[in-house]
Amino acid sequence: MEDSPNDRLHFGIMGFGCEHYRRRCQIRAPCCNEVFPCRHCHNETTTILPLLKQSTLRNIFDRHELVRQDVKHVICSVCDTEQPTEKEQFHCDDCGICRVGGRENFFHCKKCGSCYGIGLRNNHRCVEDSMRHHCPICYEYLFDSLKETTVMKCGHTMHCDCYHEMLKRDKFCCPICSRSVIDMSKTWQRMDEEVEAISMPSDYRDKKVWILCNDCNDTTQVYFHIIGQKCGHCRSYNTRAVAPPVLPQ
Repeated sequence: MEDSPNDRLHFGIMGFGCEHYRRRCQIRAPCCNEVFPCRHCHNETTTILPLLKQSTLRNIFDRHELVRQDVKHVICSVCDTEQPTEKEQFHCDDCGICRVGGRENFFHCKKCGSCYGIGLRNNHRCVEDSMRHHCPICYEYLFDSLKETTVMKCGHTMHCDCYHEMLKRDKFCCPICSRSVIDMSKTWQRMDEEVEAISMPSDYRDKKVWILCNDCNDTTQVYFHIIGQKCGHCRSYNTRAVAPPVLPQ
């Protein structure tokens, strides 16, 4: 489907299901290996109708009811994908969709607008609707993605696999806001030593530049060095040159 993520989220709502439930999935009954919209439809077919039409349907001895907990497979009514229920699916009313992994392992962050693992409860920086965006690495929509996600120090989110691949390639800044995503203090210390060891030519020794720190968002004027410009506020080298500030007249 080429629709937007929002269109996918609302596609077919109230357009699928049966008289008992309006939902976009069916179940495979393990007792007879047949597909039904819900357990009530199964029970009506296998108990009530055989009594009324024994001559045209199954034998009366085949009557049985479906035990809800015995259902092991569900089938998407939109794409016909069949998958096991052992993924511990649960429905989040705030998200408006079903998720996998077990309700006890997740909580819903109202500001971020999505479910997170309980390890992030009171342990992440909230960014409003941070999950209703695409992963900045693979560009898959995060909100309804089946892949595990992580929240970086800056509050932005991406897939865990994409995050670890980014670090493996020595990229330590958030692709969205450019803040450092890990503790870089040891790296800044090594850069301090390199700056101390390498003297700039006389033409550049007294040259100053204005920089914006990507970590603390502060703007300062510092001496230029080929190794990097160090933030005068938080001592980070995660900086970039900017134009001098315009002073009020």
